[in-house]
Amino acid sequence: MLGRMLLMASTALALTVSAALADPVTIRIVSKDLLSTNPDDVKLIETYEAALKAQGTDLDIQLVDLPSSGYADKLSAMLLSGDIPDLIYFQGGDAKMAEQGILEDWNNWLPKTTYLKDALFPHNVERLKNYPYLLYVYPPRIPQPVIRQDWLEKTGVAAPATVDDYVTLFKAIKDGDLDGNGKADTYGVTTADNTNELDAIFNQAFGVTGTWMKNDAGEWIPARVSNAEKDKIAFYASLREQGLYDPEYITTKWDVKEDKFYSGRAGVIFGSSAEVIDIYGGKMKQAHPEVPGLTLLAPPKGPAGQGLIALDVSKESRGLAIATTSQHKEEVVKFLDFVASPEGQAIERMGFEGEQYTKEGDTIKPTDKLATWYARFLVAANWQPPVQWMSPAAQESLKVIASNFKPDNAFVWPAEYAADIDATENVYRAWVYKFISGEAGMDQWDAYVAEFNNAGGQRMTDYARTVLNAQ
Repeated sequence: MLGRMLLMASTALALTVSAALADPVTIRIVSKDLLSTNPDDVKLIETYEAALKAQGTDLDIQLVDLPSSGYADKLSAMLLSGDIPDLIYFQGGDAKMAEQGILEDWNNWLPKTTYLKDALFPHNVERLKNYPYLLYVYPPRIPQPVIRQDWLEKTGVAAPATVDDYVTLFKAIKDGDLDGNGKADTYGVTTADNTNELDAIFNQAFGVTGTWMKNDAGEWIPARVSNAEKDKIAFYASLREQGLYDPEYITTKWDVKEDKFYSGRAGVIFGSSAEVIDIYGGKMKQAHPEVPGLTLLAPPKGPAGQGLIALDVSKESRGLAIATTSQHKEEVVKFLDFVASPEGQAIERMGFEGEQYTKEGDTIKPTDKLATWYARFLVAANWQPPVQWMSPAAQESLKVIASNFKPDNAFVWPAEYAADIDATENVYRAWVYKFISGEAGMDQWDAYVAEFNNAGGQRMTDYARTVLNAQ
């Protein structure tokens, strides 16, 4: 009996020693701008490894380096060669991998998590219903307008609440000589490349409620050929005619747009995220130390409604995927579940004590370095930071997005419609510029609609009706 007990004890000890000496589980991660040559990235991964090990999960997380330039193409080439990491960040090219069965269904894994399942934003939940292979847990990027706080005060105009209020504000910016150069040379608003940023706040106001709308006959049509779209574009054209909308928007890139804001050539610009809004605020402060900060402007009420643009929930355009070929799927999920936890989010969002923040007792103080820190994997919707480092404008932008969520009725197109999508987009952009610039009058709307339909719009509409009518 004693001999048997000694044997059992010896066996148990051997198993314990063996487990203690076992190699950590290796998981490989490939993600854009997450590199083994970046000291912050390496330190972050090492911090995660140590925290997970303290909880009983021993991981060796290896970063697969891919250059940012041409990332999507280089990633596809790597995967097609048979080199498939465990966790993959896609920024395009994911659909063909999903079709080949290389990507796991997130809906099979999220219920098994403790924190990750509750970290999702509403749009994440909707997108997973339609396309379950990518997970991108970040607030949606919807452009929102900002203005210098001191300029808004100088105009004497209250923060705009309606479309007409916006026109009043833009006029006050143009005519008020707010930059003090003695000239009325400041546009009320500028955008970059196209009118997408204006659409973010004016679509709902003019009744453009989604990608697809019903006409007077009750038939689905592209919103871009609707009467509501026509009214909206006519409004944009009127802004340009009055000198309120920068006519150079079509050739204005992001850096030029920002420079016009900092130099006083434009009073209002749009920030695509809370972080971008704070970048604008920081750069404005560098250019004009006297500026107290930026003010976020709300989406206006209009003839047909109010709110931010409807959000496409057909699929994530980018995000994280688990490879079906991975031998360590459970460990990958454990890793992301930790990142979504309160402890993980404190690391992911705030960086390192002594660098991005300091701590004295229970008091946490952000340093200047926190402004340039960014989350590498996810931003949990339910995490409450111990200290707020975002500006009031940036914080308000997140609240506006949360309270204005409206799912779009866009859907994923079959591959054979790719040429039609490109052709109709080109027709739309060309005509919008012609309408706004004055090269074409709004009385030519029917000519635009005919060209749009001939470029593939009618074929797309016929298919869309089979999808939308079946829902």
